[in-house]
Amino acid sequence: MAEDDSTRTGAGESGRRSAHRAPTPARHRSAAGSAAGALVRRWLVPLRRHRWATAAGLAALVCLCAAVAYVGTRPEGASEPATGVPAGAGRPTGFPPIEAHRTDTGPASPGLRPRQRPPSVSPTPSPTGTTPAPPLLTVTQGEIPAHVDLTGAGPRDWVHWGLRGADSTVRKRNGSGEIVDEGGPGARGGWDGNQELFGWRDGAAVPAVDGTSTGVYTCGAGNGFALAVAGDGELRTVRLYAGLWMARGRLDARLSVGGPTTTLRMEDPHTSRSAEFTLRFRVPKGARLLVTWTAEAVFSQDCGNVGLQAVALR
Repeated sequence: MAEDDSTRTGAGESGRRSAHRAPTPARHRSAAGSAAGALVRRWLVPLRRHRWATAAGLAALVCLCAAVAYVGTRPEGASEPATGVPAGAGRPTGFPPIEAHRTDTGPASPGLRPRQRPPSVSPTPSPTGTTPAPPLLTVTQGEIPAHVDLTGAGPRDWVHWGLRGADSTVRKRNGSGEIVDEGGPGARGGWDGNQELFGWRDGAAVPAVDGTSTGVYTCGAGNGFALAVAGDGELRTVRLYAGLWMARGRLDARLSVGGPTTTLRMEDPHTSRSAEFTLRFRVPKGARLLVTWTAEAVFSQDCGNVGLQAVALR
């Protein structure tokens, strides 16, 4: 019995043990194999880490180069869009972003660096010179003042005739010399009987005269005086002081550059008469105003005539 009990007991214990897998015997590695494995693990792990670090570094370098290239293509002072959308988004495919910011056109000129262009040159402006004003001539007739101040009436030039006889002439001192006495048909005589007085303060060779009634005259139909006044392109005013005695006087004015002649007549068959003729003209430099004062008809065989006292220019 006792043996049977012990047998059961052992069987029971061994049965319970048999329900569990017996542990695998431990495998023993040699000392040399353990050392080699440790050496491999020592070098293999850092190598794997080094490869990952190298790949990460290359990826970072590529990203940095892309960022530099993008910034280089942006115009100076440009900022990112407020919406956060990249500046290159929406561009048509096939056109690199750099092309969207190029401002040059055409190939570079020889001798210049790439992308360098010759300086822009503004077109030469066309000449803006003003067109010369056209020639002009107007003639009017009026009364002579009782006293004529030639210094005031002729700031550019003036001439007076007859102060000391038929051949006497007084001119403005330092005048322009634009008034020219071109003579005329008929002999000249001097007289002292004009109704108006003439004076000046800047004469040569007579410096000053308070008032004189002198002048010159020529008798007979067809005789008279010829004068010329030089122009310079500006509008000028000539005042001619003339008269007649028992005659019909004819004033003809024209420009040397051509155009119609302006004619005025004045007549008195019984006594003397005088007038101030105002001529406004404009001719180019080198051209002249031409004036004649002629006895068109006389009403006295004793010496119907036309007379001349002075001319003033301003």
